[in-house]
Amino acid sequence: MAIIEIRNLAKTYYDEGTKTSALKGVSLSFESGDFVAIMGPSGSGKSTLLHLLGLLDEPTGGEYYLEGKNIKNYSKEEIAYLRNKKFGFIFQNFNLLYRLTVLENVKLPLLYSDVLESEWNIFAKKAIESVGMSHRLNYKASQLSGGEKQRVAIARALVNNPMVIFADEPTGNLDSKSGQIVMDIIQQLSEKEGKTVILVTHETYTAQRAEIIIKMRDGLIESQKRVELDKRLIARNHFIK
Repeated sequence: MAIIEIRNLAKTYYDEGTKTSALKGVSLSFESGDFVAIMGPSGSGKSTLLHLLGLLDEPTGGEYYLEGKNIKNYSKEEIAYLRNKKFGFIFQNFNLLYRLTVLENVKLPLLYSDVLESEWNIFAKKAIESVGMSHRLNYKASQLSGGEKQRVAIARALVNNPMVIFADEPTGNLDSKSGQIVMDIIQQLSEKEGKTVILVTHETYTAQRAEIIIKMRDGLIESQKRVELDKRLIARNHFIK
C-alpha cells in the first residue's frame, strides 16, 4: 500500500475574480523509501503540489489518501496532528527562529507531539547528532552559516521520526560545498533510514540524486522516469552548483 496516493488532485486560486489553475488533476503514489525529485519551470505547479502533499494547503478537487485513508474524513485538528507526526519539512529559507538556540529550534515540533517533555532534549539531541551539529548545540541560529542552518532545519524535520520528508529547494540558498553536504544527508534519509523523500528542485544534479524524477509543466505531469544508477553516482560526486 502506498504511503501517499493522490487521484486527480487539483488546486485553483481565486483573486479578485481572476481564476488560476495551479494544479490540473494530478495522480501519483509514493511508497516507503522512495526518493522523488519534482522539477519544472516557475509556475509549473511543483511547489503547489508539494504543499498539497504535505497537507500545508487544501486541494480544490481530487482525492488524497494517507496510508489508505482519505484525508476528507479527518478534521482540521486531526490533519494538523498527522502533519506534525507523519511529515517533516525542509525549506529553502530554513524557517528557523534566529533568537533561539539550535537545541531550542529542533525541539519546537515536540511541543505538539505525544513525546513527554522530559524526553524532548533526548529526542532533539539525537536528531542534531544525526546531522553532525552537536558542536553547535547551544549556538543561536543567527550565529550559523547557511549550510549549518539547513542542517539544523533537517534535524528539526527529523525530530518526530516522520515517515515522509518534504524538501522545497533545500540547496537553493547554499554554496556548492554546503549543498553537497545537505544533499548527502537527505539522500541517506532515504537509502539508510527508509524515509520517503519528496524534493522540489530546479537543479539537475540535485534531481539526479533521486530515484524518480517527475517533471511538471502548466499544472500537469509532463514526465515521470527512474534515474539510472550511474547518473545517480555521478550526481552524488558533483557539486550542486
